[in-house]
Amino acid sequence: MRRIVSVWLIDWPVTVRARSAGRLSPPDPSLDPAMPLALIRKTARGAMIHALNPAARAAGLRRGQTQADALAMIPTLACHPADPEADRRALEGLALWAERWSPAVSVSASADGLDGICLDMTGAAHLFGGVAALPERIGARLAEAGITARVAVAPTIGAAWALARHGDPERRTLSVDDDSLRDSLAGLPVEALRIGADVVAEARRFGLKRIGDLYPMPRAGLARRFRDGDGVDLVRRLDQALGFCAEALVPVRAPPRYRVWEAHAEPLTDTDGIAARLPGLAADLAAALNRDSQGARTLTLNGFRTDGTVSGLSVRMGRADRDPVVWLRLFRERGLERIDPGFGIDALMLSADLTEPITDRQGEMEAQVVDDRAAALTPLIDRLSARLGERQVLRPEPVDSWIPERAERLRPALGTLPSLPDTGDGRRRPILMFDPPEPIEALAELPDGAPARFTWRRVSRRVRRADGPERLSPEWWRPRPDDRQARTRDYYCVEDDGGHRYWLFREGLYGREYAGHDDERAPSWWMHGMFA
Repeated sequence: MRRIVSVWLIDWPVTVRARSAGRLSPPDPSLDPAMPLALIRKTARGAMIHALNPAARAAGLRRGQTQADALAMIPTLACHPADPEADRRALEGLALWAERWSPAVSVSASADGLDGICLDMTGAAHLFGGVAALPERIGARLAEAGITARVAVAPTIGAAWALARHGDPERRTLSVDDDSLRDSLAGLPVEALRIGADVVAEARRFGLKRIGDLYPMPRAGLARRFRDGDGVDLVRRLDQALGFCAEALVPVRAPPRYRVWEAHAEPLTDTDGIAARLPGLAADLAAALNRDSQGARTLTLNGFRTDGTVSGLSVRMGRADRDPVVWLRLFRERGLERIDPGFGIDALMLSADLTEPITDRQGEMEAQVVDDRAAALTPLIDRLSARLGERQVLRPEPVDSWIPERAERLRPALGTLPSLPDTGDGRRRPILMFDPPEPIEALAELPDGAPARFTWRRVSRRVRRADGPERLSPEWWRPRPDDRQARTRDYYCVEDDGGHRYWLFREGLYGREYAGHDDERAPSWWMHGMFA
């Protein structure tokens, strides 16, 4: 039996405003719950009321009213600018915090905007005292965090949403099962079916005020006549609420397949408390992965704080692993102090966000036939990336280009095994390359002879031996930064009197790319690298 929990966050924008201002010292007196308060949003019609606190509603104000009318009614009304984007971010953060109860949590909306979350508790309600106790438990935790909410449990998303927002206003928690679902929805207003205001007005014009009024009506006529601007008809919403039509719950982030967690009666207030409990979580998670022959590539440790927020820390590995000792070392390298306990953490969760199948190997025998030089670097890369940051530990990656400075690029080393350079084509490349190449003055036999002498960095060098040329044609489809046409390069490996070896090239060909008319287009010499 499916169990969906819908949480309606009453006056959510006002709550977000109060929670953010509560960090200020001294506190803002205008945020006193006993004082009427309104959040104002600028629209094409002028300044309109976006949200109100209970004191303002009790004084007769309503959402959508102009600020001028509201001030005329209550001159002492405290007005603050609304921030829907901050409300959205705070709601998504609360949804992540609610993962303490379920891995599948989504945000929900009403005509007033995003103002709720939805949890899929199917098969997990017994872990929190059962279906009857679950809404009370969630409501109590939200109240401790200073959040006013109404919680409802039902077999469908639509029914839970409707009961939370339009159920008995005297009750903060509601719960219905399959047998009582139809009767529980019958007395609710039509707008509880999550339809637009224009459809609600049209239905009321025909005397359809309650959901129960729709039960005996012909379905074909209802579907044809009552449809909102998004193409969602009244019958579909009714079927979703009653469970005749499936509706997917889209979580704010994909739930991990493997996760372990524990709750604490006494909140953890420092890093030492977190570090003391992490080995137990790691051992439990490793056992679950080992049972399914899986290994973790990404791990996340989330601390659920008592103020309704989450502080987390993630580590990544170059290849899948299920050794708790390795995990603990990476978390220490990353820094457990990055998890901010705030006023206390009352639950910890360790999840494997990315997993891969792994099989045990007989190391000594396999090492005789498997070249594992690249894989041997993985633990070092993991530790350096955890300590310094993923963007600070890089490795070269080949690129499809025969121009040397474009033939590779740097990317984070974490996540892929470093590949050994492929030298099977016989081309020699220096261990040190200059990007960009540095200009030199060279004396060479025309049209394509190797340089006999060259000057680089104000030092003249005589060439004792030379090998080349290696001709590289220009990539004509790539424009140069200076809008000049790319030209052919002839590369030479040369050695001077001191035994130093250099990699030089001449850009441009005599006769074909230069006819002796434009000195700016004359072939030029460049230093591109040095051999060991």
